[in-house]
Amino acid sequence: MRPTGKLHLGHLVGTLDNWVALQREYDCFFMVADWHALMGEYEDPGGMNESMIDNVADWLAAGIDPERSTLFIQSRVKEHLDLHMIFSCLTPLGWLERCPTYKEQLREVSTRDLHTYGFLGYPVLQAADILLYRADAVPVGEDQLPHLELTREIARRFNSLYKDTIFPEPEARLTVASRLAGLDGRKMSKSYNNTINLSDPEDTVRAKVQTMITDPQRVKLSDPGHPDVCGVFAYYNVFAPEDTARLRSACSNASFGCTECKKRLAAILVERLAPIQQRREILLQDKQKILDILEDGARRARSVAQQTLHDARSAMKI
Repeated sequence: MRPTGKLHLGHLVGTLDNWVALQREYDCFFMVADWHALMGEYEDPGGMNESMIDNVADWLAAGIDPERSTLFIQSRVKEHLDLHMIFSCLTPLGWLERCPTYKEQLREVSTRDLHTYGFLGYPVLQAADILLYRADAVPVGEDQLPHLELTREIARRFNSLYKDTIFPEPEARLTVASRLAGLDGRKMSKSYNNTINLSDPEDTVRAKVQTMITDPQRVKLSDPGHPDVCGVFAYYNVFAPEDTARLRSACSNASFGCTECKKRLAAILVERLAPIQQRREILLQDKQKILDILEDGARRARSVAQQTLHDARSAMKI
């Protein structure tokens, strides 16, 4: 996860809930992707260090267990850039130029200049991040599937070129709610300024929910609603699925208004975030403990990464 600002509900349901479940099943590596963040934030990278601590506090508060999983900062394990260089030499340029996420970011993000060599090549670094630990499975959102397929292609190309099966072809692990709409109906993203942050206080959460887009066809309370096109109803599917049947009926029959619907959703979100925020507050009282967790994780990650790089270089006879 890139340390580019506050984590939000999209991170919680699209990533963190998945990570918490996966660590019960797999030997997991969870990485603060600061090199990836620099590719987009190179003009003003000063806030990245603060975001690292803030983000990892959210990870831990959401249930990531450093005794079960390895948490580390990408740049503290130099082998990421070493393997990235190797992969850069064998990755055709056309593979990168066809990436749909790259095209989307160039089109949608107007606040930063992303027309750089580094940004074009970040899926290659992403492949190095994954294959350095010879991952069997990768928890991703559906928008990252093209990048994971590129990782698989790079693994195949390496293994084929050097006649040695060094790298596996990892599979995706998606969550049901891998994409959560933001306040404006687009994907929830800091870049779009449409987020509800995990650290937002109760009043802020309630105020933000009131700005959410509902059913554009429903003008008056007496108008029947269309839940399937309503951004607020989509949140109930994620955070209160037990309420959706009753809410669908009430909305469709015009017996329940959008304002009341938003108030109920806000209360649900406040309740969901409360224990995370309580644990987060305690964690941030001792930031050195968070740094110690990350340093211990980097040591464990380096041990695995060094062996993988050794095997890759041996296969290449360099």
